[in-house]
Amino acid sequence: MVPLSLIDRGRKARLHTVCAGRRLTARLASMGLVPGVEMEVVNSSAKGPFIVSVKGTRLILGRGMVSKILVIP
Repeated sequence: MVPLSLIDRGRKARLHTVCAGRRLTARLASMGLVPGVEMEVVNSSAKGPFIVSVKGTRLILGRGMVSKILVIP
């Protein structure tokens, strides 16, 4: 398991767990980021937002969030 922030652009990963409080975990779940969901990293460069595609929907995530999302590459 690695933080989502370490996954390169164009790569896919499966969400394992979110290491955060209930509010952030619930917020991510409401966006479809639940354990087991597969996502593709659309943009992970240091310049610009961190963007993932989940079930055909693009989500923009903050850098603090992606460091708390553990995935299986």
